[in-house]
Amino acid sequence: MYQRIFVPVDDSATSALALAEACKLAKEVGAAVRMVHVVDLAQFGWGGAEFLDAAELQGSIREAGEQVLSQARTRAEALGVVPETAIIESWGDRIASVIMDDASKWGADLLVMGTHGIGGLMHLLLGSVAEGVLKIADVPVLLVRNAGD
Repeated sequence: MYQRIFVPVDDSATSALALAEACKLAKEVGAAVRMVHVVDLAQFGWGGAEFLDAAELQGSIREAGEQVLSQARTRAEALGVVPETAIIESWGDRIASVIMDDASKWGADLLVMGTHGIGGLMHLLLGSVAEGVLKIADVPVLLVRNAGD
């Protein structure tokens, strides 16, 4: 059975549902859990907006990511799981690749993540991190969808 469950989190209700599902499964099988939050710093990594302090903005993005991760950790602990946590910094890379790289390095044997069910033109323009992960994953991926999306 699964021993290492990897959970990318954000601040959405769908992500919270995926985390709850991962925690249930982890408790049932005695698996370790690693939660990560990806922050993309590339958008503020170079000039072009002289009136903005890029380093300050990047610091704010990191702080917001730490807050998301802290809140997710609190939810996991309330469900009886003490997860390992990490902020992963991206510099314009595809988020799905960043997630899979970290999951592989950690030795995950299952990924659990939320999917927002975006369709139509928005999906065409933005793509889907969950879909990207599915395309490159070499371990099972459990997608949790929020019925409200």
